[in-house]
Amino acid sequence: MKKAEDMQETMASEPLSEAVTIGPEAYVSEDYARAERDRLWRKVWLRVGRIEEIPEVGQFLSYEVLDDSIVVVRTAADKLKAFHNVCPHRGRRLVDTPKGTRNACGRRQQFVCGFHGWRFNLDGENTHIPHCEDWNGTLNADNTRLSEVNVDTWSGWVFINMDPDCEPLRDYLEPAASMLEPFELHRMRYRWRKWGIFDCNWKVALEAFNETYHVQTTHPEFNKYGEFRGWAKAQGRHSNIGYEAPKGMDENQKAKLRIASGTDPRVATAEMQVYTWEKANTNTTETLVDAARRLVDELPEGTPGPQVLQHWLKSAKERDAARGVHWAEVDPAHVGKSGTAWQIFPNFQIGHAVNNMLCYSARPYGYDPNKCIFEAAVYQHYPEGEEPVTEWEYSPATEEAWSYVLGQDFSNMAAVQLGMQSAGFRGTQPNPYMERSTVNLHKNLAEYMGRGAPVKKG
Repeated sequence: MKKAEDMQETMASEPLSEAVTIGPEAYVSEDYARAERDRLWRKVWLRVGRIEEIPEVGQFLSYEVLDDSIVVVRTAADKLKAFHNVCPHRGRRLVDTPKGTRNACGRRQQFVCGFHGWRFNLDGENTHIPHCEDWNGTLNADNTRLSEVNVDTWSGWVFINMDPDCEPLRDYLEPAASMLEPFELHRMRYRWRKWGIFDCNWKVALEAFNETYHVQTTHPEFNKYGEFRGWAKAQGRHSNIGYEAPKGMDENQKAKLRIASGTDPRVATAEMQVYTWEKANTNTTETLVDAARRLVDELPEGTPGPQVLQHWLKSAKERDAARGVHWAEVDPAHVGKSGTAWQIFPNFQIGHAVNNMLCYSARPYGYDPNKCIFEAAVYQHYPEGEEPVTEWEYSPATEEAWSYVLGQDFSNMAAVQLGMQSAGFRGTQPNPYMERSTVNLHKNLAEYMGRGAPVKKG
């Protein structure tokens, strides 16, 4: 195994390892925000929901980004279709999103326009037009059907792309798709999911979570459990991040199932797991927390950290298996290489582990560059038939609505957005080793937007 300092040297020689500055335009310019509609959002694959949200024929969900609303509907047991949510007659939306909700969802046998009663089947074909004869034969199947949108699935998620000439989803997602598939993310289900309208640009929101550089200062309570120094790596359009493995630990240390350092790793690990469960409500499970609490009873004082880790995970895994929950079997070397989270361009982050995950997403809220729609969800494995029933819960950017730890991040996001509008702000200067994901995001954004590329310093 490479030592941490060897890995840092290797990472420093990789693409985007030089210091750069990123101008503030992408974060604060209304003109830039408006240009994103045609240059970015209508050109990329966007994650809209989970397959299990629309299991029956006729079930649908909607997704909105700026001026566009898309409806995804299950048309057969093994088939989905997606359409622009607009009637071809006069432009009325066919499905209205209830006020205060993230999206519309439900089940229908057909879509009926509430304005003049035009009807469409689940394949988007027009089936009825009142007084059709008035058009004197000029209406046909092509000019009266719904406008179709590309739709595909991967690892349990539904994606759409409004560009008719887009590349296949699988090609777009590589290498993230191949790296993440061993974790069997498609088997996980929501534990909770929340969304809100936040006072920052969508990029500021994502960049609050795509690096580990902030942990020491923003979340100082974790410092007593060890050093959370991490790396970031460009992966084409996408990127991934992970923690450096403490000396003497195997590659599993780079996963989210970290063991805490301290005088007694049994006690420290239990404390960290309980704190994460109670104050963050992410990145762990009740089984893992319970197994950590048992460490002081099941292992003698002085047990080395690697043995504590091995016993803890083995105990939790066995308890889960006994209740019908089976973790993904992933080679430790692959766990280390995959890191702790992947940033899927442009606006989706998957924080993966063998038995749970934490995902973030952000998109514009209208054309105000200072606001965004932010959402997060925690997933984990459940015994079949025991998955909790969840809904998207509207939650303002407060500690009370989310958690203490996420509240710390949200405070940064709003303050960063304000600071970026200052005449004294010259642009961001990301850490070339730990914040490479931010640089990679803007490098790829510039390729779509035609401006805003990171500029090398010096």
